[in-house]
Amino acid sequence: MLLGSHISISGGLHRAIEAAADYGFDCVAMFVRNQRQWRSSPLSAEATAAFVEVRRRLKIAPVVAHGSYLVNLAGKTDVRRKSIAAMRDELDRCERLGIEYLVFHPGSRENAAEGIILIAEALNEIITDRTGRTKILLETTAGQGNCIGYKFEQLADILDRLEMAERFGICLDTCHIFAAGYDIRTPSDYRKTIAEFDRIIGLERLQAIHLNDSVRDLGSRVDRHAHIGLGKIGLAAFAELVNDNRLANLPMILETPKGADDTGRDWDEVNAAALRGLLR
Repeated sequence: MLLGSHISISGGLHRAIEAAADYGFDCVAMFVRNQRQWRSSPLSAEATAAFVEVRRRLKIAPVVAHGSYLVNLAGKTDVRRKSIAAMRDELDRCERLGIEYLVFHPGSRENAAEGIILIAEALNEIITDRTGRTKILLETTAGQGNCIGYKFEQLADILDRLEMAERFGICLDTCHIFAAGYDIRTPSDYRKTIAEFDRIIGLERLQAIHLNDSVRDLGSRVDRHAHIGLGKIGLAAFAELVNDNRLANLPMILETPKGADDTGRDWDEVNAAALRGLLR
């Protein structure tokens, strides 16, 4: 199991790498810029060098960047224009830093069919003439509001429209697919859902996994993350997932709430221990 967590970049991008090593993680997820603003300060040569050197020394791999939550490639004209620019900037940063994956939420639009076309067109524009190695991963969504990507068929439709298919993949979020209506709570349910993913999208397109339990029930279409085993999904699903040999080489990233439990123990440590305890 390649286990990691989404870690803050406060104090510098390289701090996320150092924190991941302190936790004993193999991989890490992080933002590569201020995700609350459309524009951010340029990535300096000093910040790039520090990140590359610290990562080389601590051997954290892979690194999974997460795109800004402002991005909506299916949005109205101005938002979509800003979203394309923001993603191009984030991809530039990832390529300079040597980051393997950039995950983003596909977008939101009342007419999903229109949204899928707009998302694919935007991604084709973003990736044009690029020679870097960073892969863009579409994240499965919970289906809140008009969010696109809560059905495997929607993600497959986007992927089918992409001109450089080898530069794209999927990041599966356990809370999101559960909230979207895909049950994984029992071994048979897990096998059924993974088989459906494989049939519609293809397991070879799955490149990363977000590990989250769910506060809300199956099919609620509400994105509320819970600690591992303490939500509506339960430990059995995660036991199946972390012991699935087909997923053994994929980065598995905790996106559970931060802070400390009642005993004062860091929640990332608690959740990591819960997952490691499930390994057979």
